[in-house]
Amino acid sequence: MLRHFVFGLLSFVFLCAPAHAVEKYVAAADCYWPPMELTDSNKQPTGYSPDFLKALAKAVGIEIEVRNVAWDGIFGGVATGQYDIVSSSVTITEERKKQFDFSDPYFEVVQAVLLPAGKHINSLKDLKGMKVGGQIATTGIFVVRKADVGAELKEYDDVGLAIEDLLKGRIDAVICDDPVALYYVNKKADTAGKLNISFKTQEKEYYGFVVKKGRKDLLEKLNKGIRLLKESGEERKIAEKWLGN
Repeated sequence: MLRHFVFGLLSFVFLCAPAHAVEKYVAAADCYWPPMELTDSNKQPTGYSPDFLKALAKAVGIEIEVRNVAWDGIFGGVATGQYDIVSSSVTITEERKKQFDFSDPYFEVVQAVLLPAGKHINSLKDLKGMKVGGQIATTGIFVVRKADVGAELKEYDDVGLAIEDLLKGRIDAVICDDPVALYYVNKKADTAGKLNISFKTQEKEYYGFVVKKGRKDLLEKLNKGIRLLKESGEERKIAEKWLGN
């Protein structure tokens, strides 16, 4: 009798237990880099990268929660295990690869220099003597600094503040990734028509998802998802939604 009871109990537990527990991860994104990362009317992360991660997670059978995290603490958070992934338009660089592991590239950009409408430059050298703004610790800032053209750099917590100062005449130019520049030039209601992309660098950069050193299992899932989205055409659909044709 006891044997039948135990068998019945085990059968009940087996039937009620989930067949497979879905792996869950947390991604951090600084949502002040539109249209790649921004917040919706409910202050929730949205944009190209959150949509891409959502589709990636579905493709490989995992869950990824995207949280809005300030840029200046985003890398420390993944290093200490607060987050599993940094998904914040992070350019893959040799310097960053010394501290973190990167997924395969998922997006290509160049740097763009924004000026008020009607003003132009032909090269980074033309920034000499100008006040140039950009988001703190981004590759745009690194590019101007490396070029050593005699520009005065001003770093901001988010690129929108730099754009605001540009339109108010407090600085002369802003440098940022080209999809972000295009968003402010063409799509954002209060800046469209007031700015122009005057110059683009030729050197291409590539975004990757960032994980803590040694997270090989997670990297494999991310890389598989990136590949599947490219092969299925889903990547193109996301790009058309946020960047146009």
